[in-house]
Amino acid sequence: MSRHRNIYMTDELQAIYDQTVEFVSKEVLPHGEAWEEEGKVPRQVLSQMGELGMLSLRIPEEHGGLGLGPLASATFSEALGASTFAGFDVTVLVHTDMAGPHLVNSGTPEQLERWLPGVVSGQTVLSIGVSEPDAGSDVAGIRTSAVKDGDGWRLNGTKTFITNAVYGDMTILAAKTDPDNKYGITMFLIPSETEGFEVAKKLNKHGWLCSDTAELVLTDVFIPDDQVLGTVHRGFYETMKNFQNERMVLIGMGVGAAQAAIDQTLAYTQERKAFGGHLYDLGAIRQRMAMNQARIDAARASMYHAAWMGEQGADNVKAMSGAKAFGCEVINQVMYDCVQFHGGMGYMRETPVERMYRDARILPIGGGATEVMLEEVAKRSIMG
Repeated sequence: MSRHRNIYMTDELQAIYDQTVEFVSKEVLPHGEAWEEEGKVPRQVLSQMGELGMLSLRIPEEHGGLGLGPLASATFSEALGASTFAGFDVTVLVHTDMAGPHLVNSGTPEQLERWLPGVVSGQTVLSIGVSEPDAGSDVAGIRTSAVKDGDGWRLNGTKTFITNAVYGDMTILAAKTDPDNKYGITMFLIPSETEGFEVAKKLNKHGWLCSDTAELVLTDVFIPDDQVLGTVHRGFYETMKNFQNERMVLIGMGVGAAQAAIDQTLAYTQERKAFGGHLYDLGAIRQRMAMNQARIDAARASMYHAAWMGEQGADNVKAMSGAKAFGCEVINQVMYDCVQFHGGMGYMRETPVERMYRDARILPIGGGATEVMLEEVAKRSIMG
């Protein structure tokens, strides 16, 4: 019998999964509570991951990476979910899979040579600056503006909910460069020390407590032409290219966490004495947990299938949007039951499922809300 976890696994992908699970069990689980208190993931953990090659799965081989495809990100994100600290997971995945691909996909040879070594090593931690107070899933609605100014651009505006931007090193930021075209957006590379580029506020979140999330203000920020990423006015379309990947890793980290929550709840209900036996003896609990396992298996399988489609070069927008809508709602239903079946202990901060329940709530919102995902499926379901 193959030791591979699913039909899409290769020996290399299985090794990535196993190594990542081992890393998070040794380096994250024992320290995560302290990181939650501090509101940040220590930089040396990211550097350690860089040294182990964990930040460069999708980086081309000529730039020191493994040059792998979407299935590697699906595998990596699910394995990170085993950490049970989703704030840690998202800190890593914003860097590797939500921001990093923009640089890889659109960077000039000079930009790649200048920035990628730090990205690969974990010395240059990235964030992606798209969301604004009035524009989240609606990327075309952004108002931050960039106006041509000599041999560069002058940027003004506000960004919000930007993960990794408080303590990170560079934001890949979207700004409107063609005011007459709602899709006239350009991406810019903005190092954190750039004058006029400020963290206005470190945001206080419901979950993901060990990940830092910023509100950013840009006041007459000057960015030279060599820090324009990709084609001027084409940033909207370049951003769209990575959306399926972003959606995928959010499902992946959630599936990994939900599996951990199921395993913890099965262990708890099989040990917890109640009504002359154990909680697990109650058919209602046994069967609901069995159904939860079936649902998570379905969410996992649909994610990997959509990832495989992307790896084949097929259009996977409908498949991945459906997987995100279904999967992230299911993950939340599973976390709800896991808290419920822990009883009063499930409501206590000392119990991991309490944290995982809070952490999961963002998944149907971030990276494209469930309702937006369902519209993506619906638009592609019109006959004729």
